[in-house]
Amino acid sequence: MKRWSLSFAIAAALAGGAAAQTASAASSEYYVTNLPSLGGTVARGNSINDLGLISGYSNLSGDGSRHAAAWLFGRVTDLNTLGGANSAVPWPVKNNFGVVSGVSQTGQPQQRGESWSCVAGGFIPDDGHTCLGFVWAFGKMRALNPLPGGNNSFATGTNSFMQTAGWAETGYVDPTCNIHGDSDQVLQFLPVVWGPGKNQIKSLPLETRDDSGAATALNDRGQIVGISGICDQAVGRETAKHAVLWENGHLTDLGNLGALWWNTPMAINQHGVVVGFAGDPDPANFNGDVTHAFIWTRDGGMQRINPSADDNSIAYGLNERNQVVGYYVFTDGTLHGFIWDATHGMRDLNDPGLKQAGYTGVITVATDINDFGVITGRAFDPATNEKPAFMAVPTHTH
Repeated sequence: MKRWSLSFAIAAALAGGAAAQTASAASSEYYVTNLPSLGGTVARGNSINDLGLISGYSNLSGDGSRHAAAWLFGRVTDLNTLGGANSAVPWPVKNNFGVVSGVSQTGQPQQRGESWSCVAGGFIPDDGHTCLGFVWAFGKMRALNPLPGGNNSFATGTNSFMQTAGWAETGYVDPTCNIHGDSDQVLQFLPVVWGPGKNQIKSLPLETRDDSGAATALNDRGQIVGISGICDQAVGRETAKHAVLWENGHLTDLGNLGALWWNTPMAINQHGVVVGFAGDPDPANFNGDVTHAFIWTRDGGMQRINPSADDNSIAYGLNERNQVVGYYVFTDGTLHGFIWDATHGMRDLNDPGLKQAGYTGVITVATDINDFGVITGRAFDPATNEKPAFMAVPTHTH
């Protein structure tokens, strides 16, 4: 079966009836459908593998709590939590064996009053409890412990060898955590890899003079990307002074676009191509108000995906064909999802001819794309004001 044909078959099953496409859908490049929620009005697909398994999160009925969720064959599954109120799959996981990783609150109160990355990054609501990374496999969620003395951890992705990337607190009280007077973070945190054994955890080296960092993505070739900097917010800013690549025990600085903040890789494919976002050099954008989507290759280094001077964007995911998805800030201040490749450049997924005419939602964020070109993320429905997760399927080869 051709690649695009398999992609269409996966999407038809997930959409639960999407095979009956309209003529307008056939003339567009993507057929878009909204995915069911766990009862709430907000959901987001953050990862899609080559089997069509989408994972992310969905708010529950009443929108008071948020749970990690998975979508397959038109159905949504609640992945539950580690004992707390909220959980999420916030990153492109890229595991083709159905393994999902993310972060969840526990039943243990925060001993030091930290909001940690899960709350500070806006991934889940705050309920005053610690957050731990998790791996979900075979219907069960397993916690990923922090380093000795720490209380919190965060997981981003799991490769085919059951290694999971993320970051974890140590027991060291780090004075750089509140260096700017606006953070409740107390403990140092380090980039780590859990596994492949159940209780294995290994910290990764940092740039010289840095003291905290995070691993944000990994592939099956032993390449890991992430950030290195100071403790700061436990979510970015000066924690992301350096975008880095770890390989064979060595650290490589991926460079920047003129700023020593918010330089964050989000995904790496099996070819070692990296995408993410870099901080804007204007000091007025120190808090991340403006960032620029980038693509990094060993030969070309870090380059902006959209060289426009007024670009404000983030690249979230990519596939093995180097198709990149993310979002940019539209002229009216709203977010629009995009797809980029070397042939077509950056294209708004809401442009006429990309999504079918019968789809009335706005694709606000595109977070991941699999090797068949199927995209997931979040949309906005102007008729209901809901923010559903979506799936966009290529209707033909392009």
